[in-house]
Amino acid sequence: MKKSFAVLGLGKFGETVAIELAKIGMEVLVVDNDKEKINNIADDVTYAVQADVKDMETMKSLGIKNVDVVIVCMADDMESSIMAVIEAKELGVPMVIAKAKSLVAKQILEKVGADLIVFPENDAGIRIARRLASAGIVDYFGLSETVSIIEVSVKNEWIGKSLKELDFRKKYKVNVIGIKYNENIDVDLDPDRPIKEGAVLVIIGNNDMLNKF
Repeated sequence: MKKSFAVLGLGKFGETVAIELAKIGMEVLVVDNDKEKINNIADDVTYAVQADVKDMETMKSLGIKNVDVVIVCMADDMESSIMAVIEAKELGVPMVIAKAKSLVAKQILEKVGADLIVFPENDAGIRIARRLASAGIVDYFGLSETVSIIEVSVKNEWIGKSLKELDFRKKYKVNVIGIKYNENIDVDLDPDRPIKEGAVLVIIGNNDMLNKF
């Protein structure tokens, strides 16, 4: 299902997450006070708006309350980060994620309502975007520009079926290289063994195929 995201603040991390989410096919609104940054990213996302995220009326007019996830990326400006989190939660956004630079900032942002705090650098942006874009993806590891590994929570319709029955290689052109139960990973796979509830599949494949999967 296509999700909608609002990325507030276009630093290195915010820009990376916004562009990657848009590449995956998500609806992405970006907001920043810097006109040049907005102009530079406008063609890569759904909507790009120059605005002050501390202005509640502006946030309302942009339809922030209608998005699934707000990502607050202004770790260098604590006042703006705090206000953005408060406003997003007051508007009823179900999931608010905020970037923090310290444990103190993390504690403050959690107290004002942030649901998840991240301490990412640019190379983590793509991993965060992939996880956000799909509720089923537990984690993402880029091996190259074309090949990645993802960890995917087992869907209800897969439980009790074997890898042979599911035949992901034929259906999706991806390969299951391991199955995780809690923190234990099994790489010695029996293709006839039924998959249990709570399992996480470790899958490798071409990025285009993984996106479709």
